[in-house]
Amino acid sequence: MSARMPDPPESAAPDADPPVATPPPSRRPGSGGMLRSSAVFTAMTFVSRIAGYVRDRLQAAFFGADAGVDAFVVAYRIPNYLRRIFAEGSFASAFVPVLSELKQKGDRKALQDFLDHVAGSLLAVVLVVTALGMLGAPWIARLFLLFDDGGSGKVAMTAEMLRITFPYLAFISMTALAGAVLNTFRHFGLPALTPVLHNLGVIAAMLVLGRWWGMGPEALAWGVVGAGLLQLAVLWPAMARWGLRPRLRFGLRHEGVRRVGRLMLPTIFSSSVAQVNLLVGTMFASGLIAGSQSWLYYSDRLTELPLGLFGVAIGTVILPQLSRHHADSDAAGYSEALDWGLRTVLLIGLPAALGIALLAEELTAALFLTGEFTARDTRMTSYALVAMCVGIPAFMLSKVLLPAFYARQDTRTPMRAAVITVIVNVALTVAIVLPWQRSGAVAPHAGIALATALAGTVNALLLWIWLRRAGIYAAAPGWTRWLLRIAAGLSAMAAAVWGVTRAAGDFTSMGDVARWGWLLAAVVAGAAAYGATLVALGLRPRHLRH
Repeated sequence: MSARMPDPPESAAPDADPPVATPPPSRRPGSGGMLRSSAVFTAMTFVSRIAGYVRDRLQAAFFGADAGVDAFVVAYRIPNYLRRIFAEGSFASAFVPVLSELKQKGDRKALQDFLDHVAGSLLAVVLVVTALGMLGAPWIARLFLLFDDGGSGKVAMTAEMLRITFPYLAFISMTALAGAVLNTFRHFGLPALTPVLHNLGVIAAMLVLGRWWGMGPEALAWGVVGAGLLQLAVLWPAMARWGLRPRLRFGLRHEGVRRVGRLMLPTIFSSSVAQVNLLVGTMFASGLIAGSQSWLYYSDRLTELPLGLFGVAIGTVILPQLSRHHADSDAAGYSEALDWGLRTVLLIGLPAALGIALLAEELTAALFLTGEFTARDTRMTSYALVAMCVGIPAFMLSKVLLPAFYARQDTRTPMRAAVITVIVNVALTVAIVLPWQRSGAVAPHAGIALATALAGTVNALLLWIWLRRAGIYAAAPGWTRWLLRIAAGLSAMAAAVWGVTRAAGDFTSMGDVARWGWLLAAVVAGAAAYGATLVALGLRPRHLRH
């Protein structure tokens, strides 16, 4: 499947409605096509993640983990959570199935009319939310720093940064709409690559505003909003090559808009449950020592690597395919595609979680231990990272399980799971963090990460159980052998990584070159041991396809 979008036909009349290109049936992918699409998405996302870690390293070096960075973390997470609602989370989960259904019917005018009204209505809503967020910034900051004693001035800094970051919501929401359209037509490369622009925008702001002009962490906030505008400027015109660029018609009463709204409302919790839990953690962290929110932020950034590279990639690719199977009433194909997604996620997610946990301090030191980011910051971040690794497989599984409901336009069931998950997260945070803090133990912020991870596991388990009970998914033969192979591979990987790190010694006392050399050696040894064990036990590339 080519990732290149064809040029629009030159013969089209200037005043005619632009044609909607539909890939020929012979090229509609099965699970082999989904594997190729996932690989394209993963490759593009990998480039984005590399840029992201350059950004994070510069942020750590320039600003460390002080109160100013804590304020930025809060000011960034709030519009970032809303992004999950109005952009690639709730909105995409409701928008893509309806768009896929119209695409399958082949009604060009209906599809274009739907896009026009959805785009115009989405823009109007996010502009209102953005304006309210900027006006209410002081109260929002106070709410999410509820346990802050006020001595650090963090609330005022957060409010100021919120006024800067909130317009990012409008830019990224329209960018996400463009990405969802391209993904529906199975063009995953450009939407996956555009986040590189986000990282480059923030990097430029840090260098120019932060380093040269001495603005401090506020430069990060300006970088975020500038990066959102840059992404929109690149991705929005790309839709025109498919003749699909919306014409921004407002109409909340339009049937398509109302249908997306009905599907979207229940997904507000379910599509962004991890972000809700992060916000809960952010609120509790405001009552801990300075730097806690920054340490949680850096650990969260590291766990996003496997989620972004593989979990989001597989979930993004599988949603249009599940929607197509549902529209075609192909129950067998639907179950087979879902089974492929679950197997692939576990094959990648389990070793990713174990590897990051085993190399938590080494990974944190290699990426962030420089400049204002100290050895203490490294240890504190690694504690949270180990705790968060407990939930990595579940977070990745949720990226596949949620589309299984959304493709059938069932948004209520995931909402029930999300509500339960948030309640569990709050209860676990109180039960774990308060005793930890009162006992005087080191790193109580790691308890917040652990509560988030365990709550994510509950979410994935509920989704899987309800899919099975509803008869939507039936496991294909061979699961026991699949899991035994993975378990054996994990054992071999753990032994290899332990051997390398034992030989390396203390990473915090090394120079950058030595750190990266030993870290790469551990990663290569672990990956080679895992892969060799799987091959020795009979796993072949054909097993990755149905």
